[in-house]
Order: sequence, then C-alpha cells, then structure tokens
Amino acid sequence: MSPDRAAEVQQVEAAALWDAVTGAGIEFFTGVPDSLLKDFIAYLSEHADPASHVTAANEGGAIALAAGYHLATGRVAAVYLQNSGLGNTINPLTSLVDPEVYGIPVLLIIGWRGRPGVHDEPQHRKQGAVTLQQLDVLGVPYVVLDDAVTDVAGAVDGLVARAIEVGGPVALVVPPARLAAYKRTGAAAEARFGLKREQAIEAVLENVGPRDVVVCTTGMASREVFEYRHRANAGHGHDFLTVGSMGHASQIALGIALARPDRTVHCIDGDGAALMHLGALAIIGSRAPANLRHVIVNNGAHDSVGGQPTAGLVVDLTAIASACGYHATRSVDSLGAIAGAIDALASTPGPTLLEIRVDIGARSDLGRPTATPAENKAELMDFLRDG
Repeated sequence: MSPDRAAEVQQVEAAALWDAVTGAGIEFFTGVPDSLLKDFIAYLSEHADPASHVTAANEGGAIALAAGYHLATGRVAAVYLQNSGLGNTINPLTSLVDPEVYGIPVLLIIGWRGRPGVHDEPQHRKQGAVTLQQLDVLGVPYVVLDDAVTDVAGAVDGLVARAIEVGGPVALVVPPARLAAYKRTGAAAEARFGLKREQAIEAVLENVGPRDVVVCTTGMASREVFEYRHRANAGHGHDFLTVGSMGHASQIALGIALARPDRTVHCIDGDGAALMHLGALAIIGSRAPANLRHVIVNNGAHDSVGGQPTAGLVVDLTAIASACGYHATRSVDSLGAIAGAIDALASTPGPTLLEIRVDIGARSDLGRPTATPAENKAELMDFLRDG
C-alpha cells in the first residue's frame, strides 16, 4: 500500500471497535497479540475487567479458553490473533468449536498481515495470500473490515448473531492501517533491570565461537542479531534468523544440534516464543544434546507487537528447564553477569539454559535484515558444510 493510499483509508478508532464488540454482548477476551491489532488490544487492556482478559500462550490455547468460557456461561468470547496464528487454531477450530463437533460460538478478530497488494515482510506474504481461502476451507464465515464497512457495530452484531445461530466460529478480518493509533493512558513500563534486550544479545554473541551456530527467534531479536553482525562486519553465515514460525526456534536449533554434534548451537529465544510451545523444552531435555545452549531473553512482554504482557516474569523458566532435563541453568539480570554465566554453563555438557531478564523496549531506528530468508538459509548451509 502506498503512503497516499494508506492516508485515504478511513480508520476505525479502537474505542469504536471496543464498543461494537462489547455492544454485541462479548465480555471475555483472549488471544495472542498482533501488530495490526495492538491499538485495539491496548484499549481493551485498559477497559476490560482484568479477570476477563487473558493473554494466551498460543492461538490454539486461546480458542480452548473461549470454549471453556462458553461452556461455563453460555456466552460468546472474542479471540484476537495475527493471521499467522491461524495454523495454531486449525485443530481446535475443526475438532472443538466446529458446528459438527461441540458447536461453540467464537468471534475471531484477525489481523491480516501480508494482504495482497500491501507491502509486507517475506514471512507474511504467503499467509496473507491464503488467509481468506483458509477461512473458506474451514467454513468460518467472515467480514473483512475494509473501507466498505461503514457500520462497524452492525458488522460485528451480524457476525456474533451468525456465530450463535450456526454454533461455531466467525471472523472479523482487520486489514493493515484500518485501526487508528491509540495512546495508552497508563504509565510507561518501568525499567526494572537496567538492561536492554539488544545489550544482552550482543553480550551473548560476543561469547560465541567461530564455528558455532546461532538460531534466533522471530521479531526484534533477529533484527538485533543482524544489525550486530553488520556493525561488526562479521558476516551472517553463522546465524539462522527465524523471521516467522514463532515459538519454533529451539526445535530448529535442536535439529541442527542433533545432526551436527561437532558444532555448538546457541538458540537465542524470547519469553513469549518459549512459552508459546513450552513442550519444546521437554523434547530438548529428553534428547540431551551436549552441544545445545539455550538462551531465553525475558522481558515479560510481546515486545515486537506492542509490549503486551506474557507470563515470562511470573514463572520460573530455569526451574522448568531443569525439570525437563536440562543439565544446568542460570538466571541473570545485569550486563556484567552474562559473560560469567556463559562461562559457568560452558563447563557443563548441554543442554543448558541461560535466562537473561531485561527491560521492555528497542531502538526506534532498529532496522530489518537486508538479506532474504532464502539467502540467510543458503549462507548458513554453506557455513555448516564448511568443515
């Protein structure tokens, strides 16, 4: 979408969408944050009863939460998600809430990344192109909240009525630039540790060996790895930047570690990503690759899509890793402690886990990788073939 076209879009205020959804009788919200929906999520976070808003670990879990709420109340819940999360919802959409199974009405609010004709990152283009077809195949009625929809409340009312009528999910698909910016009225996130994610990642990379491999999770973390390598003129062949597939970086790292036991593999993960597919830690622990070093940079937030909270700073990730079979764990929250923790863990065969607790936030001028995903893959595979 050109800047001129974006300026022409009649934007919907977060308050108007909130009024439409709550006016349709919805009082319970759950989901996984999305950059296109961040302003609406910020608004509902300030206006919903905290007991009636749950940030889920993953989108499938959000569908199950909505189902449980309906079983207990007979009411319809709203589930918000990015369209990339549709994959995580397919099983509960087809085998739990579908009209042919339990027949549970749910309103999906879906951010449409990668919409055809709108510029977006490579990892969103395929999903964007097939989003509406996926909903068609799943039999999920939907309304695209584009310029043609001038009565938002009427559109939402109609969708919720349809969900109740058919006993199943319906979807409100929100295109890019459709929601107006919303400035939160609450206080800014407090700096608890005096350490930023980018500083933590740089400290980790400074302790990576010349033959080591780095697998980095999606979002700002991968962008920070790319920029660090660029500044250091170090090349990018050591790194796999997981620009999509949130939550799967540790299993990519495990696959490399098992196939190449002669190489040390470092996984730089995020708290939201690790929690999304927490069972991955159990698989890593059960296979016990001696060459895998897992680092979770934990700011307790979905920082890349609006800073909504996760359970990262509530749970004990090191205790979970130990219970899953990791051989050693450490948790630090200062820059000076990172190198010592890495050295201490290096003396123990993997898998090991280092949790680094950091503050929310990133540089406003943080760039994006200039290499394509295919180029990144080719460079890494060349590096792995080289001895």
